[in-house]
Amino acid sequence: MALTGALALSLTAGCARGAGPGGDAGTVTYWLWDANQLPAYQACAKGFEKENPGLKVKITQMGWGDYWTKLTASFIAGTQPDVFTDHIQKFGQFADLKVLEPLDDLGIDESAYQPGLAANWVGQDGHRYGAPKDWDTVALFYNQKMAASAGLTAQELNSLSWNPRDGGTFEKAIAHLTVDVDGRRGDEPGFDRHHVKVYGLATAGAGDGDGQTQWSPFTASAGWTYTEKKRWGTDYQYDSKTFQSVVDWYFGLAKKGYLAPLTDYSAGANPANAQVAAGRAAAAFDGAWMISTYYGFKGVKVGTAFTPAGPTGKRATMMNGLADSVTKNARNKEGAKKWVRYLASDACQRTVGGYGIVFPATPDGTKAAVAAYEKKGIDVTAFTEPVADKKDFATFSYPITNNAADVLALMQPAMQDIYGNGRSVSSLDETNDQINLILSQ
Repeated sequence: MALTGALALSLTAGCARGAGPGGDAGTVTYWLWDANQLPAYQACAKGFEKENPGLKVKITQMGWGDYWTKLTASFIAGTQPDVFTDHIQKFGQFADLKVLEPLDDLGIDESAYQPGLAANWVGQDGHRYGAPKDWDTVALFYNQKMAASAGLTAQELNSLSWNPRDGGTFEKAIAHLTVDVDGRRGDEPGFDRHHVKVYGLATAGAGDGDGQTQWSPFTASAGWTYTEKKRWGTDYQYDSKTFQSVVDWYFGLAKKGYLAPLTDYSAGANPANAQVAAGRAAAAFDGAWMISTYYGFKGVKVGTAFTPAGPTGKRATMMNGLADSVTKNARNKEGAKKWVRYLASDACQRTVGGYGIVFPATPDGTKAAVAAYEKKGIDVTAFTEPVADKKDFATFSYPITNNAADVLALMQPAMQDIYGNGRSVSSLDETNDQINLILSQ
């Protein structure tokens, strides 16, 4: 998924062509990865085409893995789409390689979107390279039947707190939700951590360098930040004692038998939601983009709860936001910018919101989404309240820095070693030094 040095070396050939992907001048090509969102954007395309006679939008949808592989290849070959759905994880690398078109002339008003979403897509050069699309937060999905069997109410699950010393009420709840093959709960005498039937918490992997749906709600509520600045930092802080103590406690839940082991996780075959659906785990931290998946389980009724309050006194969740970007060598650049402007408009955002699949970036789009979820009988308060309540909740962004691919390449095996092989968290000191050395060059 990451961009490599080969792309940097090959861009000259790709960019020199200047023609971009094939197609007529009246067509705007648009790529996205989420199949669930395809109908919503097809509806937006109809609205756009009605307002712009002579322009057509050709949408291509691919799975997450194929999407980034083919997008990378398209930049090299000069067959890139006019517009694509962009992820903040990739933004720093794309901006650095100059494959994105500045969008300053679109007149994006940052105040028209949920706070922070638009600002994330401004590069170090001061130019905008993405128009806000949607946003997501993280909450705890749980099996209602298992929670009731454990004597845990929705109110209790919404009031959990934690600390890195003893895990607080959060660890107590996760332990009590854990059941071994003989029916003993994780907090009962004789519990066999080596033969667990139901884990209190599903695994979503080691979290790489961001821990979005793994450890980030805990590190943030302990007061830790990825880098020294909100955006475009040059000093990662994985060597922080606060960070390392939180990670040590979090992965320690697996040693106790409460958190499913790393070997249970497979992004393709056995993600966290599949573990909950199969009854293998009672709860899982996951993002708002997964709401429809969890509530679509057959035979498993789920609920959602806030992330637990931490040592800072606040509950924390990453607030990520996607954007739409125009490629530097778009064949139909004028049409592409019109399409991106329409995608970021309230008209399209309300349309997308009406499908109840994601939370669009504008407040009205979000309201439409909340109403659509309500019609489906889904309460999304655990995701929306953290954005609205700044007193009790803290939201933070995905780390935005240069060399994101290098950070991933170093942090992925380092975190897996700690989680899966019991390596000391102090090993992150060396990894952090390597990352910061790369960023300093």
